[in-house]
Amino acid sequence: MLARHLRRNATPAERHAWSLLRNRQVHRLKFRRQHVLGRFIVDFYCPARRLVLELDGVPHDRPAQVEYDVARTAWLETRGYRVLRIRNSDLDTARLEDLLRPYVRPLR
Repeated sequence: MLARHLRRNATPAERHAWSLLRNRQVHRLKFRRQHVLGRFIVDFYCPARRLVLELDGVPHDRPAQVEYDVARTAWLETRGYRVLRIRNSDLDTARLEDLLRPYVRPLR
């Protein structure tokens, strides 16, 4: 229910990212937005690659948030997820393509 609320009340950066990621527009990777993984809701998730994409704006610069993000990333990584972070200010198609390129490979 919280994930649905977050999808409906997305930040401008999340709306922009979703406009770039939806419908397999970047390297044909399918993403879900505001997806629940364990006790966390991640910004974007690609199930085929177990890949999490997190957007970081100014609130993520606060020391308490940095600490929380580090712990959250560690929790996700110990469960086999790969976590990529991108600054809201760096968000564009070219940057997403570059960031996601290493994860484009045939499924086994």
